[in-house]
Amino acid sequence: MIDHHAFIERMGLAAETDGFSRIAGRLFGALILDSEPRSLDDLADQLAVSKASISTEARRLVDRGLAERVAKAGDRRDYYVLAPDFFVHTIRFRLSRWTKLQSLAREMLSDLPDAPRLVRDRFSYIDEVNEFVLARVEDALREWAEHKDRGLPRGRAGSRAVATRQKGGTKRLVKRPLGKERLG
Repeated sequence: MIDHHAFIERMGLAAETDGFSRIAGRLFGALILDSEPRSLDDLADQLAVSKASISTEARRLVDRGLAERVAKAGDRRDYYVLAPDFFVHTIRFRLSRWTKLQSLAREMLSDLPDAPRLVRDRFSYIDEVNEFVLARVEDALREWAEHKDRGLPRGRAGSRAVATRQKGGTKRLVKRPLGKERLG
């Protein structure tokens, strides 16, 4: 059985490494575990923090595309759920941070033309690695969007989507039960 409290606390710690507050991470963890929209009051009680803190962090999650504010008929309170593509938004946020690092490296290369070769090589290295990785992650996100838009299997509990080659070299996704992967 999953220890929900431990998971939520671990999400809080993990969020701090991504520049979020611990409360935002805990809120994100709680929303991952919830299948129904949650009110600020419920979330504040569950996480043992003030409603004002939850409200502030919920707005931040909404601003970053990780959560959505929803309404319930006949209820004036705000409710929150995870955004449908919350993980893609998480990746995009990280990409924006890498892009800033790449920009800084390029700026330093142009601002330090007389720097020792080793220093310039370090900034070039940062620029080149970022350019290489960012291009591939962007390609992967585009491929994911196309995959999702075509309604191809995304893998569910107990199964996973596996790319297989068909005659002619085209790829096809096949859903296979977990634990029954083909070897070789």
